[in-house]
Amino acid sequence: MQATQIKKIVTAEKQRQNETLSLIASENIPSDETLALLSSAFETKYAEGYPGKRYYPGNKWSDEIELLAQRYARQVFNLDASWAVNVQPHSGSPANLASYLALAKPGETIIGMELSAGGHLTHGQAVSFTGKIFKSVLYGLDQSGRLDYEALEKLAKKHRPKIIISGTTSYPRVIDFARIGKIARAVQSYHVADISHLAGLVAAGIHPTPFPHADVVTTTTHKTLGGPRGAIIFAREPLGLAVNKAVFPGLQGGPHLNTIAGIAQTLFEATRPKFKIYAKQVIKNASTLAASLRAKGFKLITDGTDNHLMLINLNPRELTGEAAEKILEKNNIIANRNSIPGDTSPLHPSGLRLGTPSATRRGMREKEMILLAELIEQCLIKNKNVAAKVKILCQKFPAWPSPKKF
Repeated sequence: MQATQIKKIVTAEKQRQNETLSLIASENIPSDETLALLSSAFETKYAEGYPGKRYYPGNKWSDEIELLAQRYARQVFNLDASWAVNVQPHSGSPANLASYLALAKPGETIIGMELSAGGHLTHGQAVSFTGKIFKSVLYGLDQSGRLDYEALEKLAKKHRPKIIISGTTSYPRVIDFARIGKIARAVQSYHVADISHLAGLVAAGIHPTPFPHADVVTTTTHKTLGGPRGAIIFAREPLGLAVNKAVFPGLQGGPHLNTIAGIAQTLFEATRPKFKIYAKQVIKNASTLAASLRAKGFKLITDGTDNHLMLINLNPRELTGEAAEKILEKNNIIANRNSIPGDTSPLHPSGLRLGTPSATRRGMREKEMILLAELIEQCLIKNKNVAAKVKILCQKFPAWPSPKKF
């Protein structure tokens, strides 16, 4: 018997998701098949170690599901056996830390992207253990708001880092992984590409792939891939063994086999033709929303987007990111405040990040993005309450039960 209060909370959360529109770039809606696997029999199994080398018995099918997830991962990204695949990291942060620990010793230098420029906490920020364990040097953007490859190259030549990290969490433009890989090779550094936000776009072939240019690639599985909350590390051999040891026993104990089963299902879905249609629509929706917001007078970082997300610069509107976030939430639109170039505090930033993966999964197209820009204008600029209108829009495109227009 489920506790009454727990049932009420879960029901309320499902209702909240149905009646609000998530524009959080890192959120998505898994398939029913994936969700079912998260509560499968694998939830009860302990399986420390790796396929064929477990520290517990009874893992015949655990080995099979993990090996299957690895095979699908290679298939999705067109990789051969020269790439080792680890599907055990519980999330993106330990996946990144494990990658660094596999390639560098504590105290050695890593180069990553500044938080306000679009980098992630685990790319060497001071508040992260990645910035405490390693000597961290950060790169940023040029005057146009684009990734400053020339500055990165100068930093690499000056500091000769052990690792150069590419990938971002809030950068709206295409990343030149080839150029970063060339910089890394020139200074004999490892290149770790974090494609957590871009993995679905890379899998669909609509964003350049980092694999020919990187030594290690990390990704979460729940953003543009649309799966459960987990992570994958790809390592060019012979680095696979070091990565595996860094994950287990270095950072984790037993893997979450139910999540690995869900990851396998998600990767299988990413091999289907529908997934490419979905990923292309994510880009179309983001482009339409960005253009529509600009037409309403909003200033966007880099004046637009090439991927699934965009950043509004709220300084001209004399709004803080926190204030805009709260106003939107009262109007049933969920988007997060975000640092933009020039910000000094991630708690009180001047930007607002919007993304289209979840809205696209619900079945929304360009028409809805144009309407959404109007609704955002009405509540952020004209101080109107549009909560009822947003709720009606969401009811046309429910999140639960799973809509799966793609």
